[in-house]
This record gives sequence, C-alpha cells and structure tokens, in this order.
Amino acid sequence: MAPDLSVVIPIHNEAPSLPELYRELTATLERWGGAYEIIAVDDGSRDGGFEILAALQQSDARLRVIRLRRNFGQTAAFAAGFDHARGRVIVTSDGDRQNDPRDIPKLLEILARGNDIVCGWRRDRKDPFFSRRLPSLLANSLISAVTGVRLHDYGCSLKAFRAEVVKPMKLYGEMHRFLPAIASEQGVSIAETEVNHRPRQHGRSKYGIGRTVRVILDLITVKFLLSYSTRPLQIFGLIGFAMGLIGAIISGWLAYQRLVGAESLSDRPLLLLGILLISTGFQLVTLGLLAEIQARTYHESQNKPIYAVREIRERLEPRDLAAAERS
Repeated sequence: MAPDLSVVIPIHNEAPSLPELYRELTATLERWGGAYEIIAVDDGSRDGGFEILAALQQSDARLRVIRLRRNFGQTAAFAAGFDHARGRVIVTSDGDRQNDPRDIPKLLEILARGNDIVCGWRRDRKDPFFSRRLPSLLANSLISAVTGVRLHDYGCSLKAFRAEVVKPMKLYGEMHRFLPAIASEQGVSIAETEVNHRPRQHGRSKYGIGRTVRVILDLITVKFLLSYSTRPLQIFGLIGFAMGLIGAIISGWLAYQRLVGAESLSDRPLLLLGILLISTGFQLVTLGLLAEIQARTYHESQNKPIYAVREIRERLEPRDLAAAERS
C-alpha cells in the first residue's frame, strides 16, 4: 500500500548528523500517525554516510536509500527523490539537521486546508549574517519581485507539496529553490509558515556567497519559463523591434543630414550604431520566430498541455452513468 507521506532528504557528506536525523524524523512521524516513507538520497557522499544509511535501512523498511553515482547537486538529488516517492504528499528537508522535523505536522496541517504547497520560513535563522542571511534576504526579495510569488524564504528546504504538483516537474541547474515559482504556472495555492531553524552541529555549509550569480542566472531562466515559454516571439520580437526602431531612427536622421546638409558620415560612429541596432533587431525577431517553432515542437511532440486542470465537475446523463457503472 502506498504511504500517505514521502519525506525526501538529499544527503552529501553529513555522516555525523545521520543517526540523530533518523531518530528525530521517525519519532516525529510516528507521533503524526500516518503511513510514511523516508527517502534519503545519497548525493555522492565520501564520508561513510551511505554505509550509515544502509545500516539504518536494514532495520526499518520505511527508510529507502537512493545512492547516486556521483555528486550531481541538490537539485538532482531532490529530483531523484521525487521520481521515487510513492506518497500523496511529499515533504523536503535538509540533511544537516538545521531544519526541525517537528515542524512537519504543521506543514501537513496547512496543506490539508486546501493548499498545494506549504513553504517554511526561517524567520529566526541561525546562520552568519553577511555570508548567508544578507545574500539570502536580497535574493528572496529579487525572486519575489521577478516571479510575482511573494515568499520570505525561497532557500528553506523544508516544504510540503502535493505529489501531483511536484512530480511532473523537470528540474535542472539550481532550480530546487524555485519550485514554488515554477509551480505557480499551474495556478497552485501556496502558503508559508514560520519554522524552527537550528544552528549547524556538524561539518560546514555547502553553500557560500558565490552561489548568488548562479541564483540570478537560474532566475532569468525561471522568469522566461513562467512568462514566455509558450510565446517566445513576444520577448525576442519586442526587444528586436525596439532595437530596430531606434536603429532606423538613427540611420534616418543621418541619411537626412547626408542628403540635405551634405555632411560627411565617414567619421560618425553613430552610423555604425544605427546599422548594428537594425541588424541585431532583425536577428532577434528571427530568433523569436525560430523559438516559436521550437516551443510548438516541444509541446506537441510530448502532447504537453499549455494548461493545468484542478478539477472537473459535471452531471452525467442517466445512460452515461449506467455505462460508467458497467465499465
């Protein structure tokens, strides 16, 4: 029988934390009372973490361990966990014990109120300010402004999802932190709640301030996917048309000066700028047309809909109802 809940936890060189993490998780989930599974994804650990997980799994069938061939990154580890999760609800968490498992029942309770995603908010975050909290604060503000999904803490791994929302997602790069924003394309209901955050007890963080550039690049990708994935010509064509129009105005003005005022244009860099804007604008419009063809090929080759249905309610005619009962 499929469990009600799957808890997905990526693990990378967190061996000292694993026994206590397992104890806290099982204690919390047993008090919760529903059927559950814990999916630990070993993302290429080299500190003996897999051996600890394997030993724990031998005594608990509810623990499933997925070992990746090498370190693919947290996004890939989450994706592997989602692919193998069997629960109707999927909860994600970190493996360093900074997320508190005792917050999981609260997330599930909020999810049961009709929400599709519940995100944790580490309001009292126990991390260094300049290297972790300040960049995170700026990133959260930027992501919220760009995507339109207002959350205080995109970086918190403690989240709860309905399986039908998160399992179809295809994740690449560092996209795991953008899951709520990506899911918003389906018109899902997203809630946020404060969760406990604890100081790190073992090891050191895998993330530093250098990841900010990667977050910004992935944010550009997310914005494009949310707004223009089914209509790329509208972004490429708009930019190309604007550049071409500016170039045409510049070139027209220079042509007027040359023909009417008999001015020499051989030493006018503005002429080169006008020509560059016109040619670049034409190329962007052409690129938008090619992207339109590719977008249609992408959706039609997979029979991928451009909409998401929440539910269908209809009244069946008596003969249709009888046919449905016979089948």
